[in-house]
Amino acid sequence: MKRILVVNAGSSSIKVVLFGDDLTAILSAAVTEIGGQSALRLGKTTTPVTAPDHLAALAVLLDALRAEGHPVTELHAAAHRVVHGGRHLLAPCRLTPEVEAEIAACIPLAPLHNPHNLSAIRAIATLAPDLPQYASFDTAFHATNPEEALRYALPAAEDAKGIRRYGFHGISYAGLVARLPELTGNPLPQRLLALHLGNGASICAIRDGRSVATTMGYSPLDGLTMGTRTGEIDGNAVLRLAADYGIDRAADLLNRESGLKALGGTSDMATLEASDTPEARFAVRHFCYWLIRHAGSMIAAMGGLDAIAFTGGIGEHDANVRAELVAGLGWLGASIDPAANAAGGLRLHAAKSRVAIWKVLAYEEQTIAQDVLAQ
Repeated sequence: MKRILVVNAGSSSIKVVLFGDDLTAILSAAVTEIGGQSALRLGKTTTPVTAPDHLAALAVLLDALRAEGHPVTELHAAAHRVVHGGRHLLAPCRLTPEVEAEIAACIPLAPLHNPHNLSAIRAIATLAPDLPQYASFDTAFHATNPEEALRYALPAAEDAKGIRRYGFHGISYAGLVARLPELTGNPLPQRLLALHLGNGASICAIRDGRSVATTMGYSPLDGLTMGTRTGEIDGNAVLRLAADYGIDRAADLLNRESGLKALGGTSDMATLEASDTPEARFAVRHFCYWLIRHAGSMIAAMGGLDAIAFTGGIGEHDANVRAELVAGLGWLGASIDPAANAAGGLRLHAAKSRVAIWKVLAYEEQTIAQDVLAQ
């Protein structure tokens, strides 16, 4: 069996999932609070550990795998989720010094993510130098957008710096495209509106299996109202915030203190849905309004609509948000089955609906493992 270790590294935690070559998850583990009161989570067990940095955290994780009967010498590969691949890393690939240099070159584009992805890559290279490593990129799926969609109306010198739209959640969308025909028994819809809705949220217009538009842009801040991010906001408003508070404070406000948290007091949609305060009700309405409004833009970009697919934490679990989105697209003939929507199964569309509606569980880690097996 080819065992593939999928690694997802953040600033203060590293999560790993071990897959067999049938894409069945064998086990998952994580080290949290790196640099602080670190803990190893393995199954239902949490154990305090010492992990001052990503190297130490991955050493803990590899030791835990060995103790469970999966030594690094029996692994086929380690595969990483890398947030930003820039202009050049447009497909999953094996990591080489050249690829690593490209990931490092994208740090100015993803300063909150790529440095930690690189830390994990370098840590495994130190701890297991003979283990092949691969990377899948969250931006790559959207490289098929037309240049008109990717290019901001800025001078060429600014575009050359990398200031352009990239889009994110690409690994999730790629997995959805690969998996939907298997789940439904039908060919992939020609014009698919895919919604990855969670604390970070985006929509992707997928025509003939390829991304032609998406709501996120230069960074994951753009587009929909999110858990703690503003979503779409005028650039001059950003400049005003930077002038009032300074760049660092403005960045925190836009990325960590806005969105549902600012409107309703919490970034948790389930808590907002359960609350009857005016603020909570407004936050949910705001989320759904911009969801419908941006959905219209995505539908226009692909010239119509044949199917809708929901994924991500909110997309998978929030029947109200799904119903609101479909109701907002009722003029296109979309109609949800209330009982099926409440039950949260795969098929959500009513018999009379002219648009198919599906719920697909997020498949990101499996997609990364599949990317390795495909090479």
